[in-house]
Amino acid sequence: MLEDAPPRRRRLFVGVELPDGAQEAIDAALGTWRDAFATVRWTPRPNRHVTLRFLGGVAPDLVEGVHEAVRSVAAATPAFPIALGSPGRFPASGRARVLWVGLADGDVLARIVTLLGTRLPEGTATDTRPYTAHATVGRIDPPIRVPEGWTETPVDPSPWRVGHLTVFESHLGRPHARYEVLERCPLAHVADPGSDPR
Repeated sequence: MLEDAPPRRRRLFVGVELPDGAQEAIDAALGTWRDAFATVRWTPRPNRHVTLRFLGGVAPDLVEGVHEAVRSVAAATPAFPIALGSPGRFPASGRARVLWVGLADGDVLARIVTLLGTRLPEGTATDTRPYTAHATVGRIDPPIRVPEGWTETPVDPSPWRVGHLTVFESHLGRPHARYEVLERCPLAHVADPGSDPR
């Protein structure tokens, strides 16, 4: 008799969605780079976001605990303004594997990341690397040397007010994964809900 298969783990992460204005600013900044980087797998617009915490494969019995933790952190965090910053790459030197656009002031996001780390259930993946607030715009395999001009590309800040944290589920696929919004958790004191991306 075959044993029952173990429950499927769900690939979850917590992030901040980008409003249309920020998306348009990123598209404009990428501009001619799309032709210059022929081997880059550019991130489709619906997949661009700011990751706060990637949780990896979460056991089914921990999923609700993840939602509760994000709700708790969101309720304790006032809505805040943020804006796009300069482009960057990972790793910072040598051949790059990831291209991204940063956030002008990632301190608030870094504090949220730290708070999430104290409230997410045990058994969810943790990332001990220093947090860099960014939106991934391209992946490169094999890695390439990126011209220095990439990090000097002007980006319209397109400021907006962050009014919620989002729990996503990642569904692997080719050529890109699909990111499903599971829950939007409102931040405290949303002063301008109309500016919050939906």
